[in-house]
Formats: sequence, structure tokens, C-alpha cells
Amino acid sequence: MNKGLLFSGALMMGLMTPVLAQNPTQVKYANTITVEDLTKHLTYLASDEMKGRDTGSPEGKIAAQYLADFYKGLGLSAPVNGSYFQNVPLVSTNFTKVTLQIGKAKLVENTDFVFTGDGNMAKAAKADLVFLGLVTDENLAKVDVKGKLVGLWAVGVRSNDLVNKVMDAGAAGIVIVTMEGQANFDRIANRYKTLAGRGRIGFDQEIKQRPIFMVSSDKMAQLFGTPVETLKEAAKTNPTSIASQKATYQVVKTKTPVEAVNVMGFLEGTDKKEEVLVISSHYDHVGVSSTGEVFNGADDDGSGTVSVMEIAEAFALAAKDGNKPRRSILFLNVTGEEKGLLGSEYYAENPVFPIANTVNNINIDMVGRIDYEYQKAENKDYIYVIGSEMLSSHLKKINEYNNITYTNLVLDYRYDAEDDPNRFYYRSDHYNFAKFNIPVIFFFNGVHDDYHQVTDTVDKIEFPLLTKRAQLIFHTAWDLANRDQRTPVDGTNTRTDR
Repeated sequence: MNKGLLFSGALMMGLMTPVLAQNPTQVKYANTITVEDLTKHLTYLASDEMKGRDTGSPEGKIAAQYLADFYKGLGLSAPVNGSYFQNVPLVSTNFTKVTLQIGKAKLVENTDFVFTGDGNMAKAAKADLVFLGLVTDENLAKVDVKGKLVGLWAVGVRSNDLVNKVMDAGAAGIVIVTMEGQANFDRIANRYKTLAGRGRIGFDQEIKQRPIFMVSSDKMAQLFGTPVETLKEAAKTNPTSIASQKATYQVVKTKTPVEAVNVMGFLEGTDKKEEVLVISSHYDHVGVSSTGEVFNGADDDGSGTVSVMEIAEAFALAAKDGNKPRRSILFLNVTGEEKGLLGSEYYAENPVFPIANTVNNINIDMVGRIDYEYQKAENKDYIYVIGSEMLSSHLKKINEYNNITYTNLVLDYRYDAEDDPNRFYYRSDHYNFAKFNIPVIFFFNGVHDDYHQVTDTVDKIEFPLLTKRAQLIFHTAWDLANRDQRTPVDGTNTRTDR
């Protein structure tokens, strides 16, 4: 972990002068980020009354208005033709009927299977369910998949490309295993069950006949009348040893428009005002459970949202005192992150300010808690930093310099590896800026028992640590907004495919 803190002294001397000398003006405004203010805003945004701030919900709109009113009160500009809102055109897709029968077994949605595909069928279809196992050219040469439901074994690999390959080979649909063990599948199924009836929110797209049914490894073995270990072995090189089954399935789909907005406040810079630094969080969470329990989302991502608010206030106060940043700053709270990074995707593809002029994205998603890795650590003053050196050789060093100078947190880079099995880099909104070769830095506290649970509540937030993390981000943002040269894009985006 400490190895990640080492940097080139020579390069740092070139980047920072004087080295390790605190800027008293910077410190003054960083200190306006307080436990009291963060607590006040988060207590409201993550209250039961906000009902989990689901995308497009009435409470989501209330949260958006709260942010807009806050930015207006700071004197920040409304950059969307005089509005603080950017409309994000989403639709809610409901699969009002999804059935799957294998042989005589009628499977129950969100218990026996989860539907992850697309389609709209006027009547039920019949097909053979064949077992392909691993998606290899050798297996595809052995198994006729045309017009069939095809059983795939995709444990420990990314499944999207595999599904596409089999569908392109003429399959009618997919029955897929992506994880071993019933308990792992049950957790996924329970989440789908919780969200059932609300619809899947996303951008309106042409309907594709891609029925994809995810099942557990145990259920797949049961459907083929074969032990799991036998199925796993056959998946490698002998898929034809598994007898096919008769299947009947149907998918019925409806669409409803969803009103959702990104919220933004803008602070114009001085001599470099055409260049824009974007500081982002997502203000949405996942709403209410099927039994009425609120997913408060205090850490995810209430903590990031109130951090953006407090950082915006610090910059606004500095500006009122005559200390405006050289570059402009866009404070951006996006919608639909929990639905697939939708709000940030829409902004990046429909930017209010030109992408070419966007110098960096600082993204803040879950910065209020202590995760599994640090719960027993002697020093719990840490933050995970992700993506900071992929596109620019300077960004990581700038953040490290400001940390050493002002906050002295442990900067942990363990989740920044390209082969990180958690794939955290791909799971928050900076991803959509990096796609356009904008150097990004993502701040994250890691996961804990309350992640995406109804127990992610305000009383569990570590407010002094949240304050310190937000102050580090402010210092890094101040540096990026005021330095002579924007951070160079001298790296290559090696993480383009989610």
C-alpha cells in the first residue's frame, strides 16, 4: 500500500513550487467544509422522507431541487440555458410477463431465474434448450445453436461478449450461469425481486429479441438432470454429452417515459475560464423495497453528493472574496448512476461545455464510511483512489502532493488495477468522462455490510473522516483549477469496455 505513495521527486519539483508549502488561502476555504454542514445536508438527503431518491421518483425530483436551490444560494450560474437542470430522456421498461418452462418445470421469475435480456413477444415460443457450456469455437462447432435456447457456463468471465457471439451464431435465446452457488444467485434474484414492478430505467432503444435468462449453477444442473460437477466438466470440451430439453418461453414489454435530470452549478474562472474542471457525484439511489423499507443511500452516494455541495460552497466563498479559480468549475450531480451510469453518459455525450475544454473529472462516490479492509486497521484515515494515472502522468502526483501537504490520508490504490475483480473503475460516473480521454480521479471508501442495503443510514457515517476526505478533494480541485498548465493527456485509455 505504501509503495503507491512514492513518486518522482524531480517531477514533483517541476510540478509543484514551493514543495509542501501550504497555501493559507487554500486552507481558509478548505476549513469551510465542516462536519456540521455535511451532517445537515446528508441528514436531509438520506432521510426516510426522501424514500431512497430513486431515479425519476417524486423524491428524486425533490432532491434535485434541493441541490439546485443550494447552488443558486451560493451564487453559482445556471449553465443549461438559464437552468440548473439538464433533462435526461429516460424510459421505464416493464416486462409485464416473463415465463420460462423447461420440460414440465415452470420456473418462477426472480426465484428460479432472473430475466436480463430484451424482447417483446405476442405469443409464447417453443425451442430446444441445448447445452453449449463454454463459448469456444470448438464447442460451437459441436453444438447446433440455431433457433435454440442455449445453455452457457460463464463463471468468472465477462459474459456480454459471449452472449453476443452465441446470438450472432443464430441462437434464439440464452440460459446462462454467471456464478456458482445458490446463495450467490439468490442475492441477485432478491435484488431483482425488490425492484420488480418499477421497471428498468434506461435510454429508449429499439427492442431486440434477446431473451436471456440467468439461473444458478444448481438450477442449470437441475434443468438438464445432471450433477453440477458433471455439467462443469462437460462445459469445457464435451457439451454434446448433455441431453437437450424442450423449452417454452414468453416476454412481454411496455415502455413509459421517465422525467429525470442532472443538476449542475457553474463557477466561471478568470484567465483560463474556457477550460472546465468537472466535480461529480450521483444523487440517486435505489428507492424503496417491495415491503416499503427505504434504501437511504447515506454513503451511496449521499456522502459524495454532500461533499460536492460543500466543495462548491468553499469555491463560491473564495470567489466572493475575490479568489476566483483560473479555470471554470462545473459542479455536477448526475441521475441514474444506479441504473447504469445513465446521467453521466448523457452529459458526456451531450455536454453543456465542450468535451475538448473539459480538463479533468473528479468523481466522488461513497466517501463516508470505513470498509472491511480498514475496520481493524490502526490508521483508518484512508481513501481509495482509482483511475488517476491512466490518462495523465501528472494527476496522481498532483493529488498525492495535496494530500501530503494538507490532509495526510492513506491513499490506497489496490482497486486501481486493471484486473481488479471488483471492477470498481467501471462502476461509477468517471467512466463516462474517461471514455472521451478526460483524465479522471475517482474517490471511494470501499464496500461494507450496508452497501445497497436498507441499513445504509446517516447514523453510520464517519463525519470527521468524510470531512477530511472532502477537504483533500477540495485541495486537489483548487490545484487543478489554478495551475498554469492543464494536466496533459499523455496516457492511453486501456479500460474502454464495461
